[in-house]
Amino acid sequence: MSALQLKSRIVPSLAAKHGAFCPPLLLKTSSRRVARASGRSAVPLRSAVSGVSSRRPLTCLAVAASAGDVSDGSSHSELMQTLVLGSMFAGWYAANIAFNIYNKQLLKAFAFPLTITEAQFLVGSAVTLVAWGSGLQRMPKITWSTIKNVLPLAVVHTLGNLLTNMSLGAVAVSFTHTIKAMEPIFSVALSAAFLGDQPSPLVLATLLPIIGGVAMASMTEATFNWFGFLSAMGSNLTFQSRNVLSKKLMLKKKGADGKPAEQPLDNMSLFAVITLLSAALLMPVTLLFEGWKLSPVGLAELGVRSPNAVLMHAAMAGLCFHLYQQVSYMILSRVSPVTHSIGNCVKRVVVIAASVLFFRNPVSLQNALGTALALAGVFLYGTVKRQQAIAAGKKVSASE
Repeated sequence: MSALQLKSRIVPSLAAKHGAFCPPLLLKTSSRRVARASGRSAVPLRSAVSGVSSRRPLTCLAVAASAGDVSDGSSHSELMQTLVLGSMFAGWYAANIAFNIYNKQLLKAFAFPLTITEAQFLVGSAVTLVAWGSGLQRMPKITWSTIKNVLPLAVVHTLGNLLTNMSLGAVAVSFTHTIKAMEPIFSVALSAAFLGDQPSPLVLATLLPIIGGVAMASMTEATFNWFGFLSAMGSNLTFQSRNVLSKKLMLKKKGADGKPAEQPLDNMSLFAVITLLSAALLMPVTLLFEGWKLSPVGLAELGVRSPNAVLMHAAMAGLCFHLYQQVSYMILSRVSPVTHSIGNCVKRVVVIAASVLFFRNPVSLQNALGTALALAGVFLYGTVKRQQAIAAGKKVSASE
């Protein structure tokens, strides 16, 4: 009988009975070490179970081998989860870089931010419907109550993306993202005003380098104009309002028994519904103010030299736009909001660096230092919030 067969027979019958005699150190031994420790490939079963003195060591070896197998499997699973999460972060950053490049080129050739934003929502809606129809993504149960609750989020989501595109069309990509580094300031202010979350002095201290850094960068930004600056600030306000509304509006409403009155939407389903509603909300506004010129005929009437190239950029920008936001929600379902915020800070650094290299925008020393200072403040803000969350978790555990 082989050692593996022996282990499979001994573990069920003897491990529970004699596990108390196994030394803790031996239980941590891997199955490979057990095989080497046994010194032979086969052990007579009768002699192995003939007495207590021989039975206990054998039982210990069997339990240790089983524990080693479980430990190896757990380590492999953790490694795979880490690799998957790392790949998701890399995809998030890559899709965001591609979106900003395609979008900036599109806005230069076709300066209609309403139409471009609507096109991005339409592409996202098409991807969502295909995913639902093909079964790649589970279609949630959508009721009028769901639409009523999600509608305010869709409104601010639409405004936030529209204002971002307006800023990207007016100033450099790097400067837009430098301004958007001020999101924590709006988050702190809105959370204090509407949720009653009072920031600690340390959190407030991390906001100072963000303000100072953006001010430094703005003073020497070659593409600075107030329209682009205020559009980016408006997107900060609307996006952080979305985060506050998601808590304030209580999407997970509870009934009389304390349980959710209806099945709550997960992150992916929530993003899908928001995308569909945003496309529906912005379409009449787009047709009213800009018409629909994103077509071969419309582009030809505008005198665009390469209509097909513009349409291709619009499609790619819309696809990358939906992809990076969807991956962002997927990451948010796997990590804490604070960890996601830190990852978003790193993403902004990567996008700024990539855009400066691709578009070769002139960057002065003061501009670079201001951007670096603002991003460092964002990183410190995320780090402090993470430490406070960990400390709060320990206090809850201690009280329980």
